[in-house]
Amino acid sequence: MWRVPTEKRELYLTFDDGPVPGPTEFVLEHLKKHEARATFFCIGDNVRKHPGVFEKVVTEGHAVGNHTFNHVKGWTTSLQKYLDNVAECESLIHHSIPGIPHSLFRPPYGRITSSQIKSLKHHYQIVMWDVLTHDYSKSISGDNCLHGSIKAARPGSIVVFHDSLKAERNLTYVLPKFLEYFASRGFVFKTLLDN
Repeated sequence: MWRVPTEKRELYLTFDDGPVPGPTEFVLEHLKKHEARATFFCIGDNVRKHPGVFEKVVTEGHAVGNHTFNHVKGWTTSLQKYLDNVAECESLIHHSIPGIPHSLFRPPYGRITSSQIKSLKHHYQIVMWDVLTHDYSKSISGDNCLHGSIKAARPGSIVVFHDSLKAERNLTYVLPKFLEYFASRGFVFKTLLDN
């Protein structure tokens, strides 16, 4: 899935690589201000290290997806090791909060082989994106990150932000302004499980 097929004023914000104290909590605070819901693609090891932050994501009404246990690259990881890493993340999510729906998977770096897709597609909706904010890039200013993201987004867009320490500088600048811009134009922010 690269975007949601709709002409309605809906955006699908996604956050990769958390949960992390600080950035994830910042995201949750600003989503709440706009009554926005989002999808968090979680690293299993971060769920293990920060269970309280993970629980807050779920209890505040957001969807969660699997982003592998420790952010492995699909193109350079054998099929079995990749599937084991996904399963380890899945097990941890289930163990942390039993019963939450999370049939979504996003490959780290967007890199996944055809054999990995074939093995995972029966259990997961594999989610990519059509708007990459580049919030993690040290070479992009907050203004450029914001304007590029606004320009690229359209109804049904799946937008990737990162709730990570690496992205924190741009994330804290861009996310509030991005939410304000689209909310003021009548857009709503939904999870990928809302369809």
